[in-house]
Amino acid sequence: MHPSKLLLLAALLLAPLLAQAHDYSAGQIHIDHPWARAMPPSAPNAAAFFVLHNRGAADRLIGVSSPLAQKAELHEHLHQNGLMKMQQVQAVSVPAGAEVQFAPMGYHVMLFGVRQQPRDGERFPLTLRFEKAGDIEVEVAVQRDAPAAEHQH
Repeated sequence: MHPSKLLLLAALLLAPLLAQAHDYSAGQIHIDHPWARAMPPSAPNAAAFFVLHNRGAADRLIGVSSPLAQKAELHEHLHQNGLMKMQQVQAVSVPAGAEVQFAPMGYHVMLFGVRQQPRDGERFPLTLRFEKAGDIEVEVAVQRDAPAAEHQH
């Protein structure tokens, strides 16, 4: 078989496996299924979600960035006086041996000034900056709906 055909065949066989690989690790920090809900093309902002697993010593998520947006921030939803309020947080603690969920109506990454809204099925890069583990770049999967229960640990 010609080498270019063999390379094409290998790429086609590996593509489904790579599409399924949607978790990332750096040191003892593991990030499971980064995702964002598909938004209308004219929406100026977006939000990203994931689950952090810490298999080692305590760490803190201290920043986020993405070339998709002019600005990215860590946010949380709070119930205050019977109302839901969203506010920026400077850092999110990830205790030793713990799991921290970034999910709708909880912690999340806000992306402001989105240059072009990605469509359902596309991905975009997001860098998570940890105090100890350093920077971890993930690919955020854009989906019409929240992920199935198997991704919500």
